[in-house]
Amino acid sequence: MTKNWIGLGVLASIALLLSVDVSVLYLALPHLSASLGASAPQQLWIMDIYSFMLAGFLVTMGTLGDRIGRRRLLLIGAAAFGVLSVVAAFSTSAETLIVARALLGIAGATLMPSSMALIRNMFDDPKQMGAAIGIWFSCFMVGMAIGPLVGGLLLEHFWWGSAFLLGVPFMVAVLVAGPVLLPEYRDPSAGRLDLASVALSLSTILPVIYGLKEIARNGSQPLPIAAIVVGLAVGVTFVRRQRRLADPLLDLRLFANKAFTATLVIGLLGGIVMAGTTLMSTMYLQSVSGLSPLAAGLWLLPQNLVMIVALSAGPALARRVAPAYVMAAGLALAAAGLVLHTQVPAVGGIPLLVAGLVLASAGMALPMGLGTGIMMTAAPAEKAGSAASLSETSGEFGVAVGIAALGSLGTAVFRGALPSGVDADSITSAVAAAVDLDAVRAAFTSGLHAVAAVGALIFLTLAVVTAVVLRRHAAPAIPAAEAEPAMAA
Repeated sequence: MTKNWIGLGVLASIALLLSVDVSVLYLALPHLSASLGASAPQQLWIMDIYSFMLAGFLVTMGTLGDRIGRRRLLLIGAAAFGVLSVVAAFSTSAETLIVARALLGIAGATLMPSSMALIRNMFDDPKQMGAAIGIWFSCFMVGMAIGPLVGGLLLEHFWWGSAFLLGVPFMVAVLVAGPVLLPEYRDPSAGRLDLASVALSLSTILPVIYGLKEIARNGSQPLPIAAIVVGLAVGVTFVRRQRRLADPLLDLRLFANKAFTATLVIGLLGGIVMAGTTLMSTMYLQSVSGLSPLAAGLWLLPQNLVMIVALSAGPALARRVAPAYVMAAGLALAAAGLVLHTQVPAVGGIPLLVAGLVLASAGMALPMGLGTGIMMTAAPAEKAGSAASLSETSGEFGVAVGIAALGSLGTAVFRGALPSGVDADSITSAVAAAVDLDAVRAAFTSGLHAVAAVGALIFLTLAVVTAVVLRRHAAPAIPAAEAEPAMAA
């Protein structure tokens, strides 16, 4: 058992790296753009292509790990991620960096579900699994918190490529320690990978994610809307094919388990609310309160720190109180945080805004960590990779939908509350054009209030649903034989 906890350290280091890698790139983008002469569209692709490919390949890679072995896929992904990080660091053109980032996204898609699936296999006891998942998530949040600091130090002393090289020692450590500390698991009865299903999966996820991101960035335009419609249409074909196949890419029987489906929905809707709220809060700090990006980032640091503490506290609380009630209480606390957001004034509202974010983040951390443990326990061990990939794919969708939908809601309320004669698509352009800045700030704050009110209502509804649905469905209920540990490759 001690070996498993040390092995968890290897998996947690991957979570730490992936979160640091994302936050570091935001700081490195101006430097690498100037060095490579990247145009504005190329800068967007450098940022977005990673998340596109990551979201697109999560389901495929989660299922592939079930078939060929989770440790094997993890090590393959770690080797690829390390090599591609070097390629990205020494890119001599924007086009090369975009291709490297795309391939890094595919490699990242092998690491995330494999890590979570191995945690499911290494810890049979639900309480230990919950603690392990809490540690994994905490390391991810630590990476988000220290990413700007690490990035600032690197970019102050080295060139922009150092932001990518940061991942190389992590991947080397995984390649050295992984074969010794991590067990190998695979589904002994898995069939061949259906390539047609892989193509349909990508053709479903990629257009939808692209459309949501474009709507969030540029509003409702024909092309992104068409992309979403096409993606959803292909998704129907994908689901129908999975129902017919003897060995589907995605086993739809997972959704027959109420605990699995409920926690997946909680994660999706929670991601939507938190993404939209964080977006509006960040804009408030910079455009309403006039803070620099760095100062705004520092004000957002408390929510990440409290989330780390809450993620660790969740399993401990669940030993004394039923997990469903701990999760419901967390969602109610998150709703209270967003109620505070509805009271943030246009002037001098930073303390109240940060307090609301702290409460919302602490509350959401409880169902996030415990819910993932419940979902992974509800799935049979041989389907752990598929279950993990669905959890992480729903997270990607949650962020994209939250920014697009709640961001659009906030913008619509903001524009409706603008003084007559002021026509602007964003608060940035409104501040540049308006004479009455107080009225513009008040209009944006109205948008923040609307997003927070919708989010609070969603969280309260989820709290009730969680307490009712999960109180009797926190244990596995999908009949399936436990997967036997495979022979080490």
